[in-house]
Amino acid sequence: MNFNKHLNLEGLHAFLSASKYHWINYDENKLAITFDNYLAAQMGTRKHEYAAESIRLGQKLPKNKQTLNMYVNDAIGYNMTPEQPLYYSENCFGTADAISFKQKFLRIHDLKTGSSPASVKQLEVYAALFCLEYNVNPNDIKIELRLYQNDEVLIHIPVQEDILYIMNKIIVFDRQIDKMKVGE
Repeated sequence: MNFNKHLNLEGLHAFLSASKYHWINYDENKLAITFDNYLAAQMGTRKHEYAAESIRLGQKLPKNKQTLNMYVNDAIGYNMTPEQPLYYSENCFGTADAISFKQKFLRIHDLKTGSSPASVKQLEVYAALFCLEYNVNPNDIKIELRLYQNDEVLIHIPVQEDILYIMNKIIVFDRQIDKMKVGE
């Protein structure tokens, strides 16, 4: 049999896909809620892309209490780099929404566009990844982490021991994963 090629679908995933088959158990209400969440996630991705481009261009947004505007304007004001990958290993890496490191002061900001409560733990992991990648001792610097969500800004000053704990966990777990990959 000669199967249809569908080249335009390569790398894409349908909302009603076979690999995410749980939708077969949904009723119409659950489908509507799930699809709304799917659209919200796509909008979140677009907002992150828009914010990153605004920051790169230095294009401030109207000054108000809207999450996106506060996030973009603060990142520009602090001369931050948007969408910066932080890498320890192929087992542990991530992308900080906005980051800067100047005069021994690490600043990491995270834009949250959804309504689910966010946690500063994600930002602490980014701080640990930064310290590992750039060989910086968290005891030698100041760190400020910010979450932008629901038209509010949560400012968190982490305890250095917490960052050191996460750094150690990354190192230990990375080694363990590497051992498991080779079957030890």
